[in-house]
Amino acid sequence: MGDAVIRSAYRAAGPVLFSLPAETAHRLVHRGLRAVQHTPAEDALRRRLAVDDDRLRVEAFGESFPNPVGVAAGFDKNAELPAVLGALGFGHVEVGGVTARAQPGNPRPRMFRLVEDRAIVNRMGLNNEGADAVGERLRIGPNPGIPVGVNVALSEATDADDAPEDYRYTYEQVADSADYLAVNVSCPNSEGMRELQNRDSLEAILGELVDAGAAPLLVKLSPDLPEPAIEDALAVVDDFDLDGVIATNTTTDRPEGLRSPNRAEKGGLSGAPIEDRATEMVRFVAERTDAPVVGVGGVSDAAGAYAKIRAGASLVQLYTGLVYEGPTLARDINEELLELLDRDGFDRIKDAVGADL
Repeated sequence: MGDAVIRSAYRAAGPVLFSLPAETAHRLVHRGLRAVQHTPAEDALRRRLAVDDDRLRVEAFGESFPNPVGVAAGFDKNAELPAVLGALGFGHVEVGGVTARAQPGNPRPRMFRLVEDRAIVNRMGLNNEGADAVGERLRIGPNPGIPVGVNVALSEATDADDAPEDYRYTYEQVADSADYLAVNVSCPNSEGMRELQNRDSLEAILGELVDAGAAPLLVKLSPDLPEPAIEDALAVVDDFDLDGVIATNTTTDRPEGLRSPNRAEKGGLSGAPIEDRATEMVRFVAERTDAPVVGVGGVSDAAGAYAKIRAGASLVQLYTGLVYEGPTLARDINEELLELLDRDGFDRIKDAVGADL
């Protein structure tokens, strides 16, 4: 399966997919990827799209990543696609958000493209099959060959006072198969979630997970937090000696200049309009903690990924970029990252991490 075939297939499918409601198109893409997974076609994709070069390898929170470009939580909510996403050239996948109980999420429509802005607004509401189902799928599935993190979030029906036990239950169901655990306390589309970022709530949740033996343990923060709140959260990260910080989640803010009519939809905004803001938050976080940072928000090319790496991110993740740029994106970014390393005289990706701090 050559590059020309892959690109032409996406060019042909793109107009059809973009003519459908966003969530319907997403489900069709999932079905297509599942059909390819664990078949000779997956092996063919891996040969064409996985960039094998030790200069891209990243060692972070006790795991080895073949390259720094991963899939952000939200794309593969139920851990159905890690292997085929690895074949597309990604160096890791973060599945979820996963909650203790299965939940349907918010009413549809709940995902909207902002095509003119290269963005998406979603108010999915953490729809997923629940920790039991996701944990079982991870346990019995073949080894995907790349690290798989699990993003864990609060069940909609659980009171904030009971959040620590809720998160612990989810952790216990996925613990055997998760290469790292990402504690999501920043989803803007689930009632009460972002209040969990206050220091007392965060300490209670993380303390429960540390007591349960959760490791490697990361926390995912919102870009909508004021700087003092981010500093409070990072103090908790240091107090608990957490393994990493993910910066950032989607934002409820709407930057000036958005052109799409869908900018008026409620939900979390992702994609190009939040790229610079997310990179600045990576920098802000990296300057204040020694824990590795995972940079998320608006990554759609090598220049954007490299900016986050130079701002302090050891790894980057994307989701919206994949929607707009297509299945060769991870390969394209990784190949161009090698060129950027050569240009700047760095031997490896790790040498570029934090170069602009």
